[in-house]
This record gives sequence, structure tokens and C-alpha cells, in this order.
Amino acid sequence: MLEQVHDIPTGDGAMETFICRPERGDPCPPVLFLMDAPGIREELYDMARRLATVGYCVLLPNLYYRAGRDTKYGPDVLEKDSAEYTRMRVVRTRMTIPPVMDDVAAMFAWLDANPDAARPGKVGVHGYCMSGPYALAAAARYPERIGAAASFYGTWIVSDAEESPHLNLGKIKCETYISCAEHDDLAPLPRWRNCRTCSRRPAPRARSRFIPACITVSASRAAGATTSPPPSGTGSGCSRSMRATFSPFHSPPRSRTDGRP
Repeated sequence: MLEQVHDIPTGDGAMETFICRPERGDPCPPVLFLMDAPGIREELYDMARRLATVGYCVLLPNLYYRAGRDTKYGPDVLEKDSAEYTRMRVVRTRMTIPPVMDDVAAMFAWLDANPDAARPGKVGVHGYCMSGPYALAAAARYPERIGAAASFYGTWIVSDAEESPHLNLGKIKCETYISCAEHDDLAPLPRWRNCRTCSRRPAPRARSRFIPACITVSASRAAGATTSPPPSGTGSGCSRSMRATFSPFHSPPRSRTDGRP
């Protein structure tokens, strides 16, 4: 496995990015691995390596780079009200979708400039928890570039945020998958009456406790998606299933069994 840490230039500074890919064979299809709120840590490096082993060039950026280099937190970042958790939340609560879309564009530029590292063409994007809406927003913002998108237990898929995924569903052209945490409040979805794209179906838990339900939509429904205001409260959006297109998503990822992200 080839691994490197590269500072990808953006309009707001250097974005430290962990890149891993198979050592042998032709350049691999690229996947953007967007972190959850606790930030870059060894657990995410291992997940990126695991994805790379099945034939992908994986880019794992530190999306907190705008707050400086000191944005990798200790193990107690996962413990609510700890010092590291509090420090992380100061950065996390300032995150919005549009700047992250600029970061995605910067990663496209790096990929285009490094055809020996990754195969040119379509890009896949994973978004975990905090980054679930970023993955879906990227698919809507860059429909000609994103070939597959997945939101795993994403937060605030339906919100009043600029570029909220539910507002731009009709722009997504790729195969897309969205799963919800078992503790997510899905109650707002039935009240989203002006959206004609949503359908709900049960999904197997398989190896993950985070996938009790999927929200799916057909291509024909997506074409008629509305841009009505989101309902009050929190919830998840809707998307097409991409299981048949993007092999790493055929099986849900392993998740922790101790209730931590």
C-alpha cells in the first residue's frame, strides 16, 4: 500500500490530506473519504486503508484545516464535555456546506494533476456523520464529476442550511446511498409533504448497527424533486440506491459496538 500525506492547496490554505492506494496495478478509481466530527485519527486512517485495499485511491482530507494545524484531537474527543470534545466543537459548529464544496473542487484539481495516482474520470465520495450532507451536496454541486455518493448516518440531511441536500436532490445524477443511525429522528420525513421523491424501506443491519433504514428514490422521482422548505426538526433526506454501481458500498461498513462514532 502506498501512503502519503499531502497538503492540497485551496483558496483558504493548505488542506492536509492522507492519500492511500494500492502499490501495484494501474491507477485506481478515486474516492473522497470525508471525516466525521471527531476529526482525523488513526481509526479513519485504517478505514481509508481498508477501502484502498479493494482497488481505490482514497483521499482523506482534514476538513478542519481552516482552524489551523492543531485540529487533530486526543482520544477523549469522543467523550462529551471533555476538554478535547469542547475544543473540537468550537471548530465543528463553524462548518458549513459551501466551503467544503470548494475543498472538494480542490481535491478534483489534485486528482487531475496526478493521473499516475488515480484514474481520471468519475470520483466516488463517502460522507460519515457530519460529512453525510457534504457527500450528497457534492453530488448535486458536481453532477458531472461525482460517479457515486454515500451518506452513512449523516446528520442534518434536511435542514435550512445553504445547499442542504434535500433542496438539490434533482441535480444529483449519480447512484447514491443514504443510511440512517438507529437513534436518528426520522419523524419529520412523513411531514415533508411537498417532496414527491421520498420512499422508505427497511434495510438489513448486516454488520452495522447504524443501518436500520434507508431512504431511496428512483431516477424518475428525482427528476421531479421540489425545492420546498424543510420541515421543522431533524431528519434525513432521500436518494437513489447505489449498491449495484459502487462495490465498496455493497456491504455496510463495520461500526463500533460501544456506542461511539
